[in-house]
Amino acid sequence: MYTFAYQRPNTVQSAVDCLRENDEAKLIAGGHTLVPVMKQRLVNPSVLIDLSRLEELRRIEKSGQDLLVGATSTHAEVAGSAIVAETNPALAELAGSIGDPAVRHRGTIGGSLANNDPTADYPAAVLALNATIVTNKRSLEPEQYFRGLFTTALDIDEIITCVKFPHWTRTAYQKFRNPASRYALVGVFVARRTSEVRIAVTGAGSDGVFRLTAFEDALQERFSLKALEKLSVSPAGLNSDVHGSAEYRAHLVGVLTRRAVAIALES
Repeated sequence: MYTFAYQRPNTVQSAVDCLRENDEAKLIAGGHTLVPVMKQRLVNPSVLIDLSRLEELRRIEKSGQDLLVGATSTHAEVAGSAIVAETNPALAELAGSIGDPAVRHRGTIGGSLANNDPTADYPAAVLALNATIVTNKRSLEPEQYFRGLFTTALDIDEIITCVKFPHWTRTAYQKFRNPASRYALVGVFVARRTSEVRIAVTGAGSDGVFRLTAFEDALQERFSLKALEKLSVSPAGLNSDVHGSAEYRAHLVGVLTRRAVAIALES
């Protein structure tokens, strides 16, 4: 293992100061993204800044109608939270479907969103629910935040502090997972409130998470499975790899969207 400095700040501002002082510094929380790539020598940070001591980033609470989830909240904490289960059960189910127990007890929502892996689950929830990503500097809407594969709007001295999820009356998440990694080969999150419908897809897009606008438009006219009968998903712009062709992913997107809508109708 190569040499690096290790810092464990007590405040978010101290962590930000560490980032500003070291151009090659990296943040670490659960470590499920950073540690593997360090082992593969794909990154070589001069400084690791451990956020695990920052209790201000580890909270799950309601603020009016909004659900606030701190950046270092683990997947297991989100999945097991009574507050999340009450306000957005689909989000709790999503968190409970990530990886295995070891991953869920170490991995964090902030780490997942900061990495923006194209097969991660949380981006679908954030985009579908129109959640706000709050940092030490600003608040970002999902269309501002997600910039493509492994790319976000975060500045070098910017740290996610929490995610603010607004209330939706009906939500559902369906995932077809890779049996080995348990990442989403395709994942679809459906959200509805009054006449507004948003659908986000992860795992399938060659440019990362995206909205399924044609299906949204049909469901805004009539939120039912019948509204989707004549719709199909084009394979254009979808991933094609050893795990599945673009055509296969397009078929999965359609199937999982219909399943999610059926679940949302029963919620």
